Amino acid sequence: MSLLLNIDVPDVEAAQRFYTEAFGLKVGRRFGADFVELLGWPAPVYLLTKKAGTVGAGGDLRRYERHWTPVHPDIVVDDVDAAVARAVKAGAKVEALAKDAPYGRIAMLADPFGHGFCLLQFSENGYDALL
Repeated sequence: MSLLLNIDVPDVEAAQRFYTEAFGLKVGRRFGADFVELLGWPAPVYLLTKKAGTVGAGGDLRRYERHWTPVHPDIVVDDVDAAVARAVKAGAKVEALAKDAPYGRIAMLADPFGHGFCLLQFSENGYDALL
């Protein structure tokens, strides 16, 4: 098995700029004007242009203002504070400043398209600190 991360966005070029600047991802392949593959994480990221108001999964209409979703990426970084600064410079919005947790440090942000994500810096024991 493998994992792919697909992210619907209203503008693939703007999304490409954000994800390459914020996280250092690189363009792998382009599949026409509205579909791009980004590489650099353990799973490839596919950005797909999907206009706001079109029907998505479950019959819900796509919207790109900030929204809640039970599934979001946790992006593991070496320095959460530096990663927050880089993501914000690229256009992310901070929703919760970096804070210490038993497993390391975590910050909560949103990309310019309303999708939430966390930046996570593990301590030496990582999630094992919760055992």
